[in-house]
Amino acid sequence: MIPSLSKYQRQINLESFGLDSQLKLVDSQVLIIGLGGLGVPVAQYLNAMGVGALGLMDNDTIALHNLHRQVLYTEAEVGQSKVQVAAAKLRKQNPQTSITVLPAYFTKDNALETIKDYDVIVDASDNFATRYLINDACVILNKPFVYGALHDFEGQVSVFNHNDGPTYRCLFPKMPQAEEIPNCDENGVLGVIPGIIGSLQALEVVKVLTGVGEVLSGKLLIYNGLSQENRLIQFNADPKNKRMQQLANSYGYAPCSMDLNLDATAFLALDHPKQVIDVRSTEEFEENHWEGAVNIPLPSLDEALDQIDFKTPIYLVCQSGKRSAQAAQQLVQTHPDAKIYSIGGGMNQISMLCH
Repeated sequence: MIPSLSKYQRQINLESFGLDSQLKLVDSQVLIIGLGGLGVPVAQYLNAMGVGALGLMDNDTIALHNLHRQVLYTEAEVGQSKVQVAAAKLRKQNPQTSITVLPAYFTKDNALETIKDYDVIVDASDNFATRYLINDACVILNKPFVYGALHDFEGQVSVFNHNDGPTYRCLFPKMPQAEEIPNCDENGVLGVIPGIIGSLQALEVVKVLTGVGEVLSGKLLIYNGLSQENRLIQFNADPKNKRMQQLANSYGYAPCSMDLNLDATAFLALDHPKQVIDVRSTEEFEENHWEGAVNIPLPSLDEALDQIDFKTPIYLVCQSGKRSAQAAQQLVQTHPDAKIYSIGGGMNQISMLCH
């Protein structure tokens, strides 16, 4: 046995896998978009199993509330870059893997350039906007991508754009509207569920790369953690979804992993924030507002971008925090590098804390 392959002996011994499949893994490049609950098990297993090159893409930092499901990280690493910490640990796990760190969010501006050199793309993101963008970029460049998603105690897995198979848009033709998307902070997840779904994604990646087994192309696997039941839904390709030649003009809303929320208590502790934008109506603003705030009602936000200094931190406020969260999502699409915050609880919470 070649010394560098000896660690994979147990899977090479599998009659239906063998040395040929192992060599295919060694010669493969996989991009993982998102290093959270799904991306962590995907990265760990693909790295351990001998995939030759991994790209790790995320611009988020480790938070304490991540740790119950993102088991690669520790409390001592809170505040550090996810991709940097993950890369360091994965290199220790398997020094033979070539690991590329991409500390950025997957956006329309970098999508095509980012995925062009990879064999398989793994969607380990946490939002619809990124999924549709991944899908469209993969269709344009003819790349398969392995999808995983979570909801409550359930998870979903599928493989799109594989060997002329259906795309993500064939299953979900239209992106949900903002008001139909669950709030990232309120929609919880049981820690073990992402580990299960991420492991299933890693298995699908291996099957795509080696040709072993039956790939979940044209099939959506739905896993229920409470009942330990699996459902398999079959769906067909829609030819019009495969003719895409350019990305859409917009992909809507920002990743949940982008921390756009600021607690009202933390806001009040700031030393004279310079740019506070109140997105309530003019009538609401005139009743009471934060001293020094500028009133730009939410419906007028897109037409008033020239009034905003995107080089200075932007603090958005409304009555309860809902409209300011929508405003933050809008602004980050046009200015992803700006520091944009929605004040949680809005003027209701600020007024309560100030009295």
